[in-house]
Amino acid sequence: MSKRHSVSESELLDLIRTISAELNPRQSPPELSLDSALEREAGLDSLGRVELMLRIERRFGLRIPDEKAVSARTPKELLALLSDGNMAEANDPGQRDPALGQAQGEEPVEPRSAATLSQVLEWHADRVGDRQCLSLYQSGGEMSHLSYAELRDGAAELAAGLRDKGVGPGDRVALMLPTSLEFFFAFHGVMWAGGVPVPLYPPVRVSQVEDHFRRIAGVVENAECRCFIASRETAQAGQLLKSLAPSLSHVLTVDKLRQGVGIARVPRRSDDLAFLQYTSGTTGDPKGVMLSHANLLANIRSIGSVVDASHEDRFVSWLPLYHDMGLIGACLGTLYYGIPLFLMSPLQFMARPQSWLWAIHRHRATLSAAPNFAYDLCANRLESEELEGLDLSSWRVAFNGAEPISPQTLDGFEQRFAHYGFHRETMKPVYGLAESSVGLTFPPTDRAPKLDRIERDRFDQHGEARPAADTDETPRLFVACGKPLPEHEIRVVDEQGQPLPDRQQGHLQFRGPSCTRGYFRNPEATDALIDNGWLSSGDLAYLDEGELYLTGRVKDMIIRGGRNYYPYELEQAVSRVSGVRRNNVAVFASSDPDGGSERLVVVAETRVTDRAERERIRQAIVDASVDLMDSPPDAVSLQPPQAIPKTSSGKIRRPACRRLFEEGHLGRPQGLLRQMAHLLLGGIWPMIQRLLRATGQGLFAFWMWLFGLLIGIPAALLLLLMPGRRLRVALARGSSRLIFSAVRMGPRVQGLEHLPDGPCVLVVNHASYLDGAVLRAALPGPLYFVAKRELSKGMAGRLLKRIGAVWVARFDHKQALSDLEQAMAHLAKGERLLFFPEGTLSAAPGLRNFRIGAFMAAVRQQVPVVPVVLRGTRQALPGESWRPRPSRIEIRIGRPIEAKGEDWDAALDLRDRSRVWVLEQCGEADIAGEDGGLLGGREQGRL
Repeated sequence: MSKRHSVSESELLDLIRTISAELNPRQSPPELSLDSALEREAGLDSLGRVELMLRIERRFGLRIPDEKAVSARTPKELLALLSDGNMAEANDPGQRDPALGQAQGEEPVEPRSAATLSQVLEWHADRVGDRQCLSLYQSGGEMSHLSYAELRDGAAELAAGLRDKGVGPGDRVALMLPTSLEFFFAFHGVMWAGGVPVPLYPPVRVSQVEDHFRRIAGVVENAECRCFIASRETAQAGQLLKSLAPSLSHVLTVDKLRQGVGIARVPRRSDDLAFLQYTSGTTGDPKGVMLSHANLLANIRSIGSVVDASHEDRFVSWLPLYHDMGLIGACLGTLYYGIPLFLMSPLQFMARPQSWLWAIHRHRATLSAAPNFAYDLCANRLESEELEGLDLSSWRVAFNGAEPISPQTLDGFEQRFAHYGFHRETMKPVYGLAESSVGLTFPPTDRAPKLDRIERDRFDQHGEARPAADTDETPRLFVACGKPLPEHEIRVVDEQGQPLPDRQQGHLQFRGPSCTRGYFRNPEATDALIDNGWLSSGDLAYLDEGELYLTGRVKDMIIRGGRNYYPYELEQAVSRVSGVRRNNVAVFASSDPDGGSERLVVVAETRVTDRAERERIRQAIVDASVDLMDSPPDAVSLQPPQAIPKTSSGKIRRPACRRLFEEGHLGRPQGLLRQMAHLLLGGIWPMIQRLLRATGQGLFAFWMWLFGLLIGIPAALLLLLMPGRRLRVALARGSSRLIFSAVRMGPRVQGLEHLPDGPCVLVVNHASYLDGAVLRAALPGPLYFVAKRELSKGMAGRLLKRIGAVWVARFDHKQALSDLEQAMAHLAKGERLLFFPEGTLSAAPGLRNFRIGAFMAAVRQQVPVVPVVLRGTRQALPGESWRPRPSRIEIRIGRPIEAKGEDWDAALDLRDRSRVWVLEQCGEADIAGEDGGLLGGREQGRL
C-alpha cells in the first residue's frame, strides 16, 4: 500500500481515463475535464466506481467514504473529497469515516423536545435536512440515499394522497412493502397524515400463500384498516384481501398516492397511537400491540442512554421492516439520534450472509443487530475465502435478541471472528418484546456475555437455578440478558402472582413507560396481559442480582415424568445432527391419538432422500434426545425443506406445526392455484356480506334522495313564491325536519337553552354538505348563514338567499372586507349570523384552523359568540360525496362567550376560546396548521 500523498488534477483524470478505456475498449478514450460527468461522459458504472476507489486507495493511500464516493458526480467533486484534510488513510482500518453530512465536533443531534415521531423527522429535516438519513442497498450492489428533507417531503406528499382517500387522524393503514425507500415514505406518510400505520410482512413461501393471506386478512380486519398500501408486485394479490376483510376500501401503491404537493404535518399528541405492531405469530386471534408515540420515544431514549448512542454512530441492518427490532430498534432509533442507517433486505442477507458483515466493514459501522440464528449462520456457514480482508473492529455493539440465545452461538461467533477484529465485549445478549416497544433489558456495555451453569436435574424438577459444580458434565447453560432499562422494572412471580426469590424460575412480568396499554380491539387478550399494572411476558425466567436469565416460553413447556422440558435446547441439539437443516427443527408435545399421555414429537427438515441415510439421521435424533433428556422422543418426523411453518421473523411456529402434524398435512404443500382457489372460495361469504351491506347503503341513499326530491322540490318552489321571510324560514325548517325524520336521522340537540334571544354569532365545525340542512332543521327562528360567494349563483343561490344567506368572498381580500361589513349590518339589526369558521371541508376528519372573520364581527358589534358542534354528519355524507349513509346526528350548543374588548386581540381571544370548546366536543383530532388560507390565523393578520 502506498503512503498517503496529495492527488493532482492530472493524476486523477488519467486514472479515470484508464478505467474508462478498460470498460469501453472499442471506443476512443474520452476527452475529460474536472466538470465531466463520471457516468455519462466517463462511462463509469457502479462497478467502474468501485474499481476507481480501489485504485485510489492503492495508488494514493486514501480511502474515500463509500457513500460520498457513490454520490460524487464529477472528477471535481472527487478531487475535493481527496483534498479533504479529514480524509482517512487506506492503510488505517480503525479510522472511522466522518458522519454523513455532519461536521465532526458538532453538538449531538437529539430532538429531546419532540413528542411524536413525526416531530422527530421534522426536527431533523429543519436542522440537517441535507444530511443522509438512510442508504439502501439495491439488488445489484448499488445504493440509494435519502436525506431527512427528502424523507419529510416524500412523507408529506404521500400524506396528501392519503387525505384525498379520506384517511384522517387515528385511521389505520396497512403496509405490505418490501425493504425499500417506498416503505419509509408510506410509513412516515401515514403518520404525517395523522393515521396509524400497520406494517405487514409480504409472502415469502409459495407453499404457504393461502395461510399467509388468511393471517393477513385477520390482521387487516382486526385493525379495521381503510387502506392497504402494497408494492406493484403484490397489489393484485392485495385485491384479494378486499373479499376477506370487509373494512378494506382501497388497495393502493405508493406511486398512486403521490400528489406532487405535500400537506403540513397533522398534529398528534404523545399519547396518541403511533402504530400497531402485530405479533409475528398472529393467527385467528390477532394481537395488535398498541404503541403510542410516548411509548416508542421512551424506549428509544432509554436504549440510547444505555448504549451511549449518538449521531457519530453508524448502523447496518438487514432486519425486516415489519418486525419490532428492525423497525423500532434500527430505523426509528437511528432516526431519533441522527445516526446514518445502511439497509439491505432480509433476502440479501439470506442469500449472502457475508454481505451483512462486509457492510459493517465498508461503512465502519458501530451498531448492528440480529437474532441468534444470524450469528450462528455466519459462524458456521461462511468460508474463510469469503472473509479475506474483513475488518469488524469498528463494531462496538452487536445486539443479539428476538429469539432464544444459544451459548454455543456466542462462543462460536466470537471465536470465528476474533481474527477479523470482533471483540467479545461487542456481543450484547438483550431481551425485549413488542409489548415493551422493543427493548426491556440490556447488559453492561463493557462486559462480555455472561453464562450461568446450573444443575440440570434440580432445575428440571423444581425450577431452582442452583449453580453447578465445575465437575458437572451436563449442566444447563443460560445466558444473562442484563438489567431493565432506566425507569423500567421486571420481576418473576409464581402462579398466584407472588414475587419469587432470586434463582427461582417463574413467570416474567414487567412495567415501565415503554409498555403498551394493550392489544387493539382484543379486550380478552388485554385482560390476560395486564395484572394490576404489571404486564405478563409469556416467558419463564429467573433473576440473580437483578439480572435476567430467560429459560423458555410458558406455552412451549413440555411436562414428562414430572420434569419440565423446553423445546429450544433439544431443537438446537437436533440441528447439529449431520443432514438436518440447521435451525429448521420443531419440538412439541402432541396429544396421543389413543388417549394416553402427551407425546414428545421432533420434526426436522432434511434434503436427504436416501432411505439408509434418513434412518441414520432418525437414530441420531433419538440419541440426541436420550443424551439431553434421558428419554427418546415418541415420534420423529423427517420433512423436506420449508415444511415447518415459521413466523415472519423466522421463528418456529410450534402450535401451527403441531396442528399440521396431527392433521397429517405436514410436508404436503398445496399448489399455488389450489391455495388461491381456497382463498377465493373463502372470500365468497365476506363478499356477499359486503354486497348486502353496499346494497343496504344504496337503498338508504335512494330512499333519502327520493324523500329529498319529493319534499324538497315543492318546498323549493314555495320558497321562491312566498313573500314573508319568517314563513320561508318556517317552511325550510319544517321540510328539512321532515326529510331527516323520514330516514330516521333527525338531529338530537343539546343546549338549546344556551341560544340568546338577541343577536349573536354562531360558529360551527364544518364536516359535510349536509351541515346547513341539519342546522336549519334543528335551530329555531331566523338566522343568516355566512357562505362562500361561489354559492350565490344559480338556483341554489336564489334559494339560499330566500332563507337567509350572506355571501363572503374567500380569495379577494378587499371584497371580503366589504362582505364582512354587510354581515355585521345584520347583527346591528338584531339578527343571528352562523359561520363555518374552518372555511372548507373534506372527507378526512379533523378540526382545522378557525378564520378570524366571525370573531371580528362579534367584537365589532359587541355580541356573544355561541360555539356549536355537529357530530355524525361526516359519516352521513362524507365530503366530496353525494351518497348518504345512515348515521346518528347530534348538535351540541355551548354557552355564549362574551368578548373581552373591541380590538384585534379580543377577536383572537374569542376565536381561541371557541375553538377549544369545539375541539373538546367534536370528537375529532386537532389538525390546525394544515392550511392557512384567507381569513386565517394570527400570523396572517387577515379578516
